Amino acid sequence: MLFPVAMPERAWTVSYGELVVLVTPVDVLMLAILGVGVAMLWRACRPRDVYLVDYGCFLGEPRHRVPLATAVEHGRHMPWYVDEESASFMVRLYERSGIGEETSIPDSYRYLPPERGVEASREEAELVIFSAVDKAFSRTRATPEDIGTVIVACSFTTLTPAFADAVANRYGLRAGVRSVNLSGMGCSGALICVGLARNILRAAPPGESGHAVLIVSTEILSSMFYTGTKREMLVPNVLFRMGAAAMVMSSSPERARFRLGPVVRTLTAARDADYRCAFQEEDDQGVTGINLSKDLPVVAANALKGHIIAFGPAVLPVHELLRVAFSFLKHKFLSTSTSMEEVYRPAFHKVFQHFCIHPGGRRVLDEVQRGLGLSDADMEASRMTLHRFGNMASSSLLYELAYIEAKGRMREGDRVCMISFSPGIDCSSVVWECVKPAAEPDDGPWAGCIHRYPVQLPRIVKRP
Repeated sequence: MLFPVAMPERAWTVSYGELVVLVTPVDVLMLAILGVGVAMLWRACRPRDVYLVDYGCFLGEPRHRVPLATAVEHGRHMPWYVDEESASFMVRLYERSGIGEETSIPDSYRYLPPERGVEASREEAELVIFSAVDKAFSRTRATPEDIGTVIVACSFTTLTPAFADAVANRYGLRAGVRSVNLSGMGCSGALICVGLARNILRAAPPGESGHAVLIVSTEILSSMFYTGTKREMLVPNVLFRMGAAAMVMSSSPERARFRLGPVVRTLTAARDADYRCAFQEEDDQGVTGINLSKDLPVVAANALKGHIIAFGPAVLPVHELLRVAFSFLKHKFLSTSTSMEEVYRPAFHKVFQHFCIHPGGRRVLDEVQRGLGLSDADMEASRMTLHRFGNMASSSLLYELAYIEAKGRMREGDRVCMISFSPGIDCSSVVWECVKPAAEPDDGPWAGCIHRYPVQLPRIVKRP
């Protein structure tokens, strides 16, 4: 009976010196090999980091500028094309939109009547796309030989050859380049492209890991101009403006400026109200346009609530998730109120230093700010982009990022949250972490005007 007890007592009396003697060099070597093997296995199984090397944005020339007075005068010269009631409606909408006097439109809009043909669309596409790609190549010092994949997102205009092929032709991309042309993705197109580029870069074989992905996002207005009288379909004529952005992404950290974080996408198209809130169709006279429901801001806000449920766990710390869960349970089982306003809102402003929210319109931004509990400072880049450039579809988010950088607010380690919406409703979110702030003076789309921002937007006055 004494033997089993004595053995543990003896085991615990082994001294440090005796332990050193017991461990042989072979044991040390085997442990080292095992450690290296575990580290290599972990590294092989861990997804590759993906980076944004840099980006470039199209900047319209003074001749592309369209102040309100010019638009009104232009409309008056086309009474057979734009009736007085429709013109008055668009003027009232413009005055309440938060859009300024320096936004850009294509040359095709200046014709009487506006040119909507294939050649006009091609000329506009080549202008904005090639300008954005030129600036992205200049800032990244990338060459056409570095590009392994080119992805172009443009929703409402698709020509043959596709825009991705036009890029390959213009820059002489190598014969083995992969090309993807996305259409119908709406204002989430850029972030959907980012998710696609991430998957391509992570799946690339070791020999191609250095090849970069070129992303271009734009919307071609020449084919979108609505000439009917239905009010819901006149809204895009007021909100949308000309723009494009290009990004170079890579799995190599060399010269990279941002590291890609979580990418989350949710779709609510199963709900009829969401599916039809932004719908391309013909009006009663057979004129094609995009019908934007007046309930779009509210529908987008409701879709955002579901999106946050998927996005929150990917970015929020555990203690924030617990606070949300406890608040929800308290409201559900202990509160007598039916309002969800009492439920604790996650403190996203503590997780992210910067926000880029798609500038789909003034009401959309207001609803997102209220839903996420963001401050006016958090929304500054979005509102100023809407004022200076208008809604440029999916490329708008890169103009917002450029605004933050032009203001000198980006620091190493800062996290940027991008959120966009598109018909469906499709909600997409992307997180970036800054690894290298811009070192050179900014030459982006805000050059020459950043000192004038932020500006005070006029208050909305409801007319009788």
